[in-house]
Amino acid sequence: MRERVLGEVHARPFRPLTSPRTVLHYAFLTSAEEAAQDQAWLSEFCISRGTHGPAPGNRHHTVSFGGGTLSWEQHAEFTTYTWDGAANPERIFGPLPAAHPFGAAFRAPGDLLVAVRLELREPMNDEIWRSQFDESSLTVSNLEDEAAGVATDFRQDGDGLTRILVFNRSLSDVQSGAVIQRLLEVETYRTLAMLGLFEAGNLQPEIRRYEIELAELTGQMKDASALGANQDLLDKLTALAAALEAGATASTFRFGASRAYDQIVKARFATLKEEAAPGELSMASFLSRRLAPAMRTCQAIEDRQAMLSRKLARATTLLRTRVDVELEQQNRSLLQSMNRRARLQLRLQQTVEGLSVAAVSYYVVGLISYLAKAAKDAGLPVPSANIATGVSVPVIVLLIWWTVRRIRKHHGEH
Repeated sequence: MRERVLGEVHARPFRPLTSPRTVLHYAFLTSAEEAAQDQAWLSEFCISRGTHGPAPGNRHHTVSFGGGTLSWEQHAEFTTYTWDGAANPERIFGPLPAAHPFGAAFRAPGDLLVAVRLELREPMNDEIWRSQFDESSLTVSNLEDEAAGVATDFRQDGDGLTRILVFNRSLSDVQSGAVIQRLLEVETYRTLAMLGLFEAGNLQPEIRRYEIELAELTGQMKDASALGANQDLLDKLTALAAALEAGATASTFRFGASRAYDQIVKARFATLKEEAAPGELSMASFLSRRLAPAMRTCQAIEDRQAMLSRKLARATTLLRTRVDVELEQQNRSLLQSMNRRARLQLRLQQTVEGLSVAAVSYYVVGLISYLAKAAKDAGLPVPSANIATGVSVPVIVLLIWWTVRRIRKHHGEH
């Protein structure tokens, strides 16, 4: 990774710019697939002009075009195209230069997010340039310790471009390039930061619905006592928690990205050393009126999501505990019933064992009776068959009882 890490330091150098100069800057939201298709298109575009395209894996490239320079950059979720060329020295914000690359042949890689027209000029009379802006939202600032000035109203002109006018008082060409790049980044990142506000607006009704539903389910928990009712409530709470987590997961990236972009905007203003011109409103002050509330709204929605998630977790845990206790009580009752059934079975078994001893003894005594009668008929010295049978009864009963007892004891040991 060493080569790539070292190359990243020099990835986006400041290009020296001289005045008068016109800069067109476009930013497009791009997915991974759109970014790959855009890089392939740019490679073909560069080859068609007799130059090489961006190397595989590169996220930035520069090519000469129309007497100026076209720069291409890929970021995490957007792609930018920036072209600078000579400006009309006599008229500010006149017709767009015919040599710019964003004509009918240009292929937009994704949804258009930012479109900026910036002009770098020498200081001029206020009456000349003020008519190009809306006075109600005009901001005028000094940059780099009054080495430069900037004016913009953050509105779109007839071509859908946000106009920014930069006055070069004492900047070098490299400083001019740095100032212009940072101003373009301010416009790009402040637009990206505002995307979180609309995500928050989309989530707000949904979160409110979740809060109302949670309150209703919590109220039902007080009245629910049957196991089936508690299980139904638990299923509803689980489904509600899953829906909330899905929405929170989907919005985590957008809110985190908005905070990061907002910090970048603040860092760029600090680097530019921007201060309001006397009697004017600064860019930072104007943007903070909307960016700051937008960031607070995003944070508030995140906090509500987190709080609702914790409440759902507590309610689910409480209800699950109640269900577990009810199940344990049912299991206890079931075990008691099984114990009673086992005792009844034991008594029945003991009764059956007593009957079996009598029955087996009866059959054995009968066999002995037949043997005694047969022996007497055969002339053997048997006093009487009835006496022999009667004498054998207690002996046989005891022997059978002892045998059954041994068998039961043997089974019990195993």
